[in-house]
Amino acid sequence: MRITCPHCGERDHREFYYKGHALALDRPAADAGEAAWDDYVHLRENPAGVTRDLWYHEGGCGAWVVVTRSTLTHEVLGTEPASEARA
Repeated sequence: MRITCPHCGERDHREFYYKGHALALDRPAADAGEAAWDDYVHLRENPAGVTRDLWYHEGGCGAWVVVTRSTLTHEVLGTEPASEARA
């Protein structure tokens, strides 16, 4: 699988560290309550199809990248810097 880093260009996926679903970009407010934080920390979906995931360009520039990809085909549909991504 090839991932296009917004800063370094197309790279092999082995340069990146997979963090998980980009849900991490949509953290609850600090005062959201125990139930909201419990859901955020423990509940994860495992969809078959298109997902948005966080990847860290560990072997390159050190950027966090949101990768939109298909879990069925591993086709990368797009990338963007995590700092510019919306959950």
